[in-house]
Amino acid sequence: MPRLAEARDAAEPSSLEQRARHGRILKVAAQLGAEKDLERVQMQEVAKLAGVAIGTLYRYFPSKSHLFVAVMVDQIDRMGAVLARNPRADTTPADAVYDALQHATRALLRTPLLATAMIQSNATSNAATIPDVGKIDRHFDNLLLGAAGIDEPTVRQATVIRLVVALWFGLIQAGLNNRTSIPDLDSDLRVACDLLLGEL
Repeated sequence: MPRLAEARDAAEPSSLEQRARHGRILKVAAQLGAEKDLERVQMQEVAKLAGVAIGTLYRYFPSKSHLFVAVMVDQIDRMGAVLARNPRADTTPADAVYDALQHATRALLRTPLLATAMIQSNATSNAATIPDVGKIDRHFDNLLLGAAGIDEPTVRQATVIRLVVALWFGLIQAGLNNRTSIPDLDSDLRVACDLLLGEL
């Protein structure tokens, strides 16, 4: 019987050892998520491969949804670190956001099972039950605002970024479900960025 989600966030690691353990769990979950459907990923297997007790795994991640939401937060943060190391100069906000989203699209489509696991976990999670879902929104919005060179967004700029993100998630889902081709996804994303971000 699946473990029911508890209304609490994943425990935050505080020591170096705890952070290393937490990182191993996320790495193993990402590897397993890339190899098999979300329903077939077992928490016991994650714990075993990460070298942690099952109780420790559930302390950090009370459910599989908690786990894959955390994997998605980690992936977004890794992407943000890459973009921060390779900033694009002399580019418009529309071009910068398009480039960042295209980079994210390519990364997700390279591991479609993991992408589906993360997006499914995010889309079906309620922030009241899995508070970490709010981190996905905040971290991704901040990543794109940073890419666009916007340090202190106006209400309109923040709204436009949220709209772009929502649209992008829909495009990714269509790509993962084979309802649109990669060239069409890229073309649609380009049009969306030009229309929504052209006047930021």
